[in-house]
Formats: sequence, C-alpha cells, structure tokens
Amino acid sequence: MSARPFGARLAAAMDDHGPLCVGIDPHASLLRDWGLPDDADGLRTFSLRVVDALGGRVAAFKPQAAFFERHGSRGVAVLEEVIAAARAAGTLTIVDAKRGDIGSTMGAYAEAFLADGSPLAGDALTVSPYLGFGSLDPAVELAAATGRGLFVLCLTSNKEGHEVQHARTTDASGPGVGDGSTVAALMAARAAVLNAGAEPLGSVGLVVGATIGGAATATGTDLVAVNGPLLAPGVGAQGAGERELATAFGAARRAVLASSSRAVLAAGPDGLVAAADAAVSEARSALRG
Repeated sequence: MSARPFGARLAAAMDDHGPLCVGIDPHASLLRDWGLPDDADGLRTFSLRVVDALGGRVAAFKPQAAFFERHGSRGVAVLEEVIAAARAAGTLTIVDAKRGDIGSTMGAYAEAFLADGSPLAGDALTVSPYLGFGSLDPAVELAAATGRGLFVLCLTSNKEGHEVQHARTTDASGPGVGDGSTVAALMAARAAVLNAGAEPLGSVGLVVGATIGGAATATGTDLVAVNGPLLAPGVGAQGAGERELATAFGAARRAVLASSSRAVLAAGPDGLVAAADAAVSEARSALRG
C-alpha cells in the first residue's frame, strides 16, 4: 500500500489537519434528519456527501461498518465506495469493524480489511483482542506487511467495559503480566512491544474512550509507553471536552486522535464544514495546546 507505515502517515495528517477523526455513522435517525431514505441509496448519498465535504480537511474518516452491513450486500458495496472516495481525497480511513477471531478466520478478516487489492481495506482497522492478543497475529502481520494500522480495543467508555478490561490476570505468558496486571494494561503492553522504536508513532494503536476518566491510572495502563496512536471516541456529543481529555490521557494527549461523529454529522449536509472546523479547533486546543 505505502512505503510509509500507517503510524507515520497518521502523525503527519494530525499535524497538518488537526487531531480529529470524523466518524461516518449513518444511523437511521441521521438519514431521516438529512431527508434521506433508510436504504442503500440514502446511505450512499449521506456517506459520500461527508467525504466530499470533509476530504482533505480532517486527519481521518472512521466509517462504522455495522451501519453499512445492515443494508446487506448493497450497503457493503457503499462502504467499499466510501473507502475508495476517501483514498482519492487523500484522507486516511479507519474501518471501524472491531473484528476478532482465531486462526484461519482471523486470517480471512485480515485479508478482507488489510490486504492490498481488497476493496474493504482502508488505512487501518479496529480489532477486538478478547480472544487473547495472540489471536490478532494474522492481522498484526498483514498490517505490518502492507503498511496499514490497527486500533486494539483497550479502555472503552461503555458501562460494561470494565467487566473485562479492568479484570486482573495471572497469566505469565507475555510482557506486562504475571503480577496481577489488568487486561487493559496487558493490551497496552503488547502494543508497546509491537511499536518499539517506531517514530513518530507506531502503527498499532489503542481505542481508549474519551470519557473513561481516571481508568488508565486505576488499571495501571501506561498510555505513554504504547508509542502508538490513541483513538478516542466520545468527543463532542458524548460530553468529552478539554478537562475530560486531560484526565483520561494525561501526558499521552499528543498521541490522541479524537473521534467525533454525531457532533459533526448532526450539522447536516450544509453545516458539515463549519462543524468539522469547530471540532478540529477544539481538538487542537485540548490535545496540542
């Protein structure tokens, strides 16, 4: 895909356009608010309007695969078109599919979302490590081979997340474990190993909710040591501002890519640019000030 690894390309895009990723989340209610039908045609119009308006203005797009998949094969075809349109606009795409499985199945997911030539392959993919971090090996290996990136779920802001992410492990099979480390700390430690020596950022990032408060400290999760990008959903409509970002990320703030969906998309097709510009300004102030 590119001689430059994803982490380096994302760092440059964040410097150029600000540390903001705009989610493309075509909820049925948003389609209705935009005066569009809740079908594949409405999905296509909505999504491509976002890309046309904001391509080249923000660091990345993050299409949520579920909202495309719910329209069946025609919806998946729209997702492929969105990825291609973002690439043509020169904007990075993080496909938010949260895939996670074992063996050949994970290998097939990796080929679908990370292989050169696949129409579903953006610049990075969100993945779930809860079958064990090692289950992600096919994705890790293919992403590295093609210059793409991964964002591993680590500390999410949903109320159930702590049931797994804050749990402690006694497994002594890898770095960061064997001493009662939390699952979140283990995920961060594994990412740090993969990113060792990368400059300015490694290509294996974490998903860390912007509204988690002091969870990173409480779980012993060293976000600075990760040396990779931190994708932070929850900025804007979900209530995370400068204070919340400072609490959640501390000294790792400069690695944060804030993700905003509803706060931008709710502005409607005519208000996208102004809403995105305002979100970029807020993200710069909160994370780069």
